[in-house]
Amino acid sequence: MKTTTKMFLGAAAVMLVSSTVAGVTTYSIMNKNQAPESFTEMFSPNPHVKLASMSVTEAQPIDLTQAAEMSVHAVVHIKSTQNGREQIVQTPGDIFDFFFGNGYGPQRRVRTQPRVGIGSGVIISKDGYIVTNNHVIDEADEIEVTLNDNREFKGRLIGTDPDTDLALIKIEGDDLPTIPVGDSDALKVGEWVLAIGNPFNLTSTVTAGIVSAKARTLGVYNGGIESFIQTDAAINEGNSGGALVNAKGELVGINSVLTSPTGTYTGYGFAIPTSIMIKVVSDLKQYGVVQRAVLGIEGSDIDDRVKDKDLGTVDGVYVANVLEGSSASDADIHKDDVITAVDGKKVKNMAELQEALTKHRPGDKVKVSLMRDKKEMKVEVTLRNSQGNTKVVKNVGMEILGAAFKELPDEVKKQLHLNYGLQVTGVTKGKMADAGIRKGFIILKANGENMRTVEDLEAVVREATQSPDQSLFLSGVFPSGKRGIYAVDLSQGE
Repeated sequence: MKTTTKMFLGAAAVMLVSSTVAGVTTYSIMNKNQAPESFTEMFSPNPHVKLASMSVTEAQPIDLTQAAEMSVHAVVHIKSTQNGREQIVQTPGDIFDFFFGNGYGPQRRVRTQPRVGIGSGVIISKDGYIVTNNHVIDEADEIEVTLNDNREFKGRLIGTDPDTDLALIKIEGDDLPTIPVGDSDALKVGEWVLAIGNPFNLTSTVTAGIVSAKARTLGVYNGGIESFIQTDAAINEGNSGGALVNAKGELVGINSVLTSPTGTYTGYGFAIPTSIMIKVVSDLKQYGVVQRAVLGIEGSDIDDRVKDKDLGTVDGVYVANVLEGSSASDADIHKDDVITAVDGKKVKNMAELQEALTKHRPGDKVKVSLMRDKKEMKVEVTLRNSQGNTKVVKNVGMEILGAAFKELPDEVKKQLHLNYGLQVTGVTKGKMADAGIRKGFIILKANGENMRTVEDLEAVVREATQSPDQSLFLSGVFPSGKRGIYAVDLSQGE
């Protein structure tokens, strides 16, 4: 019995040892066959990705001193002054005016204080053409320009474009310093840039940063054209109209906007790219007004508003509506199309589409790439202006009306129980005479706007001449009390 038990225990021990050895051997073999994977084995990189080209032995810090030195003399300080103006102030009425009058007290004529603004500008030609922001010189009666060497000049306004917030002014000089204009389309995110201007009235200030983004839209121009270069180079109040310069010393943008909860620089500034500036200032010099090409669509970026539509692309401009009789409708662009490129250049969003169209004039032909029902196609578009044709839009002033005006005298207001009005003091050959308007007519409203001053009428006429219908609807009264309504056709012949 004992012998049998010993033999059994011995055999069991041998089996256990053999099993253990076999287990260890198997584990060792498996562990050897499954060696730990490297990081690149676990996370496979794209083989087409390349590193930035740079030689470590030759790498040097970016030197911006030459670009600053080349540019600072062509950036000017601009002081714009709006003279004091007389205004009619309506005083509150007392209880007797409320029950026995019109509810208002007597009117008083007051004179406002002059308003002074400061900004910057960039000399772009040796004979004194300067580009700046429209908001720097808007409504200015006097423009003073000071160069970096302290020379002072009187500025003359050539033209403005509120839609892009650009303006062109002129000083009389020769052999003035300029900045060479570069290609903002070639500018890359991460590239070094300088912002040069006169923040806080401090002349010749240079700040440095990088391009943070391109084709930014902020919604600050109330439906205007926005495709900003975003930079972290400090831009403050007074930098408006100044230069954004690349490391070569080339002008690539006009500094325009800062976004900040405090009103001063907190991280980012925005500049109008030269791709827009070149076309705008060229038109302002040649025509006095921008010849703007319009595609004739209503659309949006591809975002949450159209995320439920399977468009076949994630980049481009979604066409929500095509305006009747527009460039787009004649070119067979449809609702629900996605515009992906113009003349072979990709368009990722509405800002890039606006920037692409801004380079063209009415009458130009462009190739527009589309996605329709997930299929790519191309159409040729003949661009038109906002009036629906390819004619040159002229810079029309008040002279087209062929009439003279003055603010309504107080005695006439009292006699006719009016609070405001603009009286026609003379009519010669022109649009007013064609419409049958006579001397003495008192304009109360023009295209729905109250007419208190000649400046009010100028603004409405300027806007109407750029509109598709080019019409001016006037309503008012004659001194006799007779009412009158007139439609003035502002369109011009070839």
